[in-house]
Amino acid sequence: MRDALFHIDRSGPSSLQTQIRELMVTAILNGQLPPGESVPSSRRMAESLGVSRNSVSLVYQGLVDDGYLVSRERSGFFVNGELDIERLGPQPRPATVKNGSASPPDWDARQKLSFEGQVQFNRPSNWQRYPYPFIYGQVDQGLFPLAAWRECSRQALGRKGMDVWTSDTYSLDDPMLVEQIRSRLLPRRGILAGEDEVLVTLGAQNALYLLASMLVRADNVVGLEEPGYPDARNIMALKTENLRALPVDHQGLDPDGPLKGCDYVYTTPSHHYPTTVTLPLDRRKALLKRAEEDDFVIIEDDYEFETNYMSTPIPALKSLDGSGRVIYIGSLSKTLFPGLRLGFMIAPAPLIASLRRLRQLMYRHPPNNNQRTAALFLSLGYHDALVQKLNRAYKDRWACLGEALNKHLPNMSKAPPFGGTSYWVEGPKKLDAQAIYEAALEEGVVIEPGQSCFLTTPRPTNVFRLGFSSIPLERIEQGIEILGKLIRNG
Repeated sequence: MRDALFHIDRSGPSSLQTQIRELMVTAILNGQLPPGESVPSSRRMAESLGVSRNSVSLVYQGLVDDGYLVSRERSGFFVNGELDIERLGPQPRPATVKNGSASPPDWDARQKLSFEGQVQFNRPSNWQRYPYPFIYGQVDQGLFPLAAWRECSRQALGRKGMDVWTSDTYSLDDPMLVEQIRSRLLPRRGILAGEDEVLVTLGAQNALYLLASMLVRADNVVGLEEPGYPDARNIMALKTENLRALPVDHQGLDPDGPLKGCDYVYTTPSHHYPTTVTLPLDRRKALLKRAEEDDFVIIEDDYEFETNYMSTPIPALKSLDGSGRVIYIGSLSKTLFPGLRLGFMIAPAPLIASLRRLRQLMYRHPPNNNQRTAALFLSLGYHDALVQKLNRAYKDRWACLGEALNKHLPNMSKAPPFGGTSYWVEGPKKLDAQAIYEAALEEGVVIEPGQSCFLTTPRPTNVFRLGFSSIPLERIEQGIEILGKLIRNG
């Protein structure tokens, strides 16, 4: 913070020294200048504010006298390390712009989009500190090959690759990553795609937003699985009010459901979100037939496609598509790590070209260094080795969690036939999963209430999800035992 930029209002009623002191005290108590941090020299502060050095020196000396700063000979002024920040409490930010009776803009009135009514689950930001984190979509850092990723990153950022990661490629993707997606990932799903049919995205959710922005009009009808992915619903709701709930049963999306009249249908056939069921091959074919007969487009979110360790893989919908009606979305987040934010979309070349232009207007392209690092990770076989390692670990946790649920919460869930990284639990009708969630947090257990996964109201309150990708094997049963006691006593 030695070079922090401060600003004072010369037209304000307070003196310059008062304003400087208020700025410094606020920065200290709000943590912008933490204990032990050096503060800008009196000369630099005076030059920055356009005031005399003597004015700043007087303020600094006053802050030393009051215990906010300490002076060290030949080193300057520092925030007092013994200052009790918590006791003093954060301070309101001083107003630096005063313009008579002027009022700020009415941002609520100016906003075009509204998020009112959108429901989603917000997990604790510090979930890693809980001993029993049954959290979905996070990684066990102990399983990740950090040395391999570091080596790929070193190669990607080396001088030989500078032309790749230092250039603005405008709308283009890293050709090496595109080739790895086409040759390594897609064939496992039975998909063949040309270079012009692949778009790299900042994860699957970004792909959904691009599609909604490009394709969905206010008069369009979008069919969504019920229950289903909350943010798919929330993204589509920004574009149209015509959202239709499509029933899901023990075999996934029902192709005989209310699909007629839909313009787009979003589905997670390989591993349904959140119930974990897999859409069988006959239903996939029936769904594709309905798409042709009723003229709708299918958006296939093939998340967790690499974590199938319990059954024979079924070809992706896209691989069975003979009429170009399926847009395929994939992600590397579940096998690498969610913070990477890399995914991909497969669609007919003309649509990909338009989406590429739209993406260029939003953020040009995903960071080139991340693209090249991921491409190297794939090409050198590290990703394949990681998938095998994860699947071995997940299979053990899958079995352990299933046994624990049968023992402590019997008849409330079925083992996911696909594998994956979560269980869907349905308790008695009177169960309040939100109340159980809050009570479980007090015991160190983190679960995910499932109410946010439903479009229609009233939303069920007796369902929740248990992820097992980030909880150690040895803690699973104890966590479920605690959860079982809370549910029985609730």
